[in-house]
Amino acid sequence: MSGLHLLGCGSALPGEPVGNERLADRLGLSSAWVETFIGTRTRHFAVDLDSGRVRWTLEDLCTDAADRALADAGTEASEVAFVVLATATPDALMPTVAALLADRLGLDGAAAYQIQSGCSGALQALALADALLAARPDRVGLVVGGDVCSKHLDLDQDFHRLPPDALVNHVLFGDGAGAVVVGGRPRPGSRAVLGHIEHRLAGPGLPPGQRVEWYGTAELSGALRSGTPPGPAVTEDYKAVEHRVPLLARAERDDLLAASGWPPETVGHLLPPQLSGRMTARLASELRAGFEWEPVSCVAETGNNGNALVLLQLERLLPKLDPGRRALVLAVESSKWIRAGCTVEAPHG
Repeated sequence: MSGLHLLGCGSALPGEPVGNERLADRLGLSSAWVETFIGTRTRHFAVDLDSGRVRWTLEDLCTDAADRALADAGTEASEVAFVVLATATPDALMPTVAALLADRLGLDGAAAYQIQSGCSGALQALALADALLAARPDRVGLVVGGDVCSKHLDLDQDFHRLPPDALVNHVLFGDGAGAVVVGGRPRPGSRAVLGHIEHRLAGPGLPPGQRVEWYGTAELSGALRSGTPPGPAVTEDYKAVEHRVPLLARAERDDLLAASGWPPETVGHLLPPQLSGRMTARLASELRAGFEWEPVSCVAETGNNGNALVLLQLERLLPKLDPGRRALVLAVESSKWIRAGCTVEAPHG
């Protein structure tokens, strides 16, 4: 079976899950508001909610996830030819988290690639891994996706004065990392085959739906001199997200079915775009209308941890994927409207 062979999965979520009551109490909000409008029940934070102290870096989380994926695949670090890591929230601009991860894993001589991306990043990383392995199918690679979104949250502000669209960022996002070991050829114990891995720009001329800022010293110094604080680190047009994500997800679903030639009734599972608990549940219902597809989601328990999401979903999918069974993976990135996806098929017996 041709395609990208998935050999093992691993994930890392920092600390204990933070429920809505705990988060609402810390931010001075109503937990009922979070439940009703966001629908995310828990999330994990790499920072301590009380002190603001960073307890885990992205490098820490990616290392833990990668270690677990290698163990799950029964693969030694010495076998790994490359790492592809996707994130929107690196610990620093240089050195890359990908290079630091390779060093911590002892991947001497391995290539280390880092992709700056949002929710489509894991699929972009898988597409790059697929291209690398097409040239050398005998090799094994490591694909990692993760984000530490809590580094952008100012926990000392007066949350009662924030508009709803700014409040959402404090309850929607979470931190975490996922990893998969992939190969260009089937191996004993291969878990699934990923095919038709694609990502494409889908919003020409449209304004970005999400923007994450990076402030250099000159910008911060200028803001201090002028007395005008810099703008928020994260901004998102949630109305545009609610409108455009379903349209792009449906287009991606239809393209994957056409490219694979799979009749819809042969698909058993759907991994829908992960937004918030409420939006994802509604979107999954729309995407599988008329089909007996079981949705596989994680965002209601993990929070929206960006580049980790697809890999966390794949980890949840594998125990459900009987021999020969099929699934579709869909992702939409609102930053500049990127739609992405792939097919998943378990080996036959």
